Amino acid sequence: MQTLITGGTGFVGRSLCAHLINQGHRVTVIGSRRRSDGESDSDPYSYIAADTTQPGAWQQAVAQSDLIVNLTGRTIFKRWSRRYKEQIYDSRILTTRHLVSALPEKSRAILLSTSAVGYYGDGEERILTEEALNGEGFLASLAKDWEAEARKAVDKGARVALMRLGIVLGTDGGALANMLPAFRKFAGGPLGSGRQWFPWIHIDDLIAAMQFLVERSDLSGPFNLCGPEPVRNRDFAKALGRAIGRPAAVPVPPLALKLALGEAAGALLAGQRAVPAALQAAGFEFRHGRLDAALENLLKPS
Repeated sequence: MQTLITGGTGFVGRSLCAHLINQGHRVTVIGSRRRSDGESDSDPYSYIAADTTQPGAWQQAVAQSDLIVNLTGRTIFKRWSRRYKEQIYDSRILTTRHLVSALPEKSRAILLSTSAVGYYGDGEERILTEEALNGEGFLASLAKDWEAEARKAVDKGARVALMRLGIVLGTDGGALANMLPAFRKFAGGPLGSGRQWFPWIHIDDLIAAMQFLVERSDLSGPFNLCGPEPVRNRDFAKALGRAIGRPAAVPVPPLALKLALGEAAGALLAGQRAVPAALQAAGFEFRHGRLDAALENLLKPS
């Protein structure tokens, strides 16, 4: 299968690329970085450096692909200026728009397009399945618009699965890798009150879920790609502390987060009690569905 991955050099993209190549896919990765000296393509991998917020020659690879995985998006975990919010928005919306426009008519492609559980806004105590309504705020509005762009691929004949990601746990990138240094220095703890829900998923389960969505031709629409047991942020901090033998008793005050991140702090202080109802109803089985066991798997000495 010829596969195209936008944002394929990121944390999730690297793991997915390796998995797909191991499964026999030919993979083309599109990213923003320039090639390093001496870097070249080799079957079954190729790399295209491009700004996907702009139409261009990179779109030719879209029409040649059987599977398209859209992972592009500027990080939301830094201070949001007005300009940076535009970049967050454009990196997702314009990339997805250009992907869809490059699809041929009567396409038979599969499009796995990233979204996020932020679609639901701050869900407070509500259990959020894929049937829950779109929430309020910048990230909820962003996710709604992002998914709307991806859904347009249906009109081209593509099958579209919308991946509403929770916090992806892995040791070579993402949230966990950013948390570990503070926890190992005895400075880790919950964010704010710690009562907010924290939907998480082990990187291996995420990749397996993507593979599941590719293989099941009857599946389309939104899927919460998060583990079956969301926890509160304070309980996640305690579990991480246990996993590395450190206390997790140093909370980060909301004011400190707001001083450091401004409006973006709201994304860390809000939560979603999201559950993977659609995925489990389709028969997907998690290998790492319990947090303590998932962290042990990730953090055990090699």
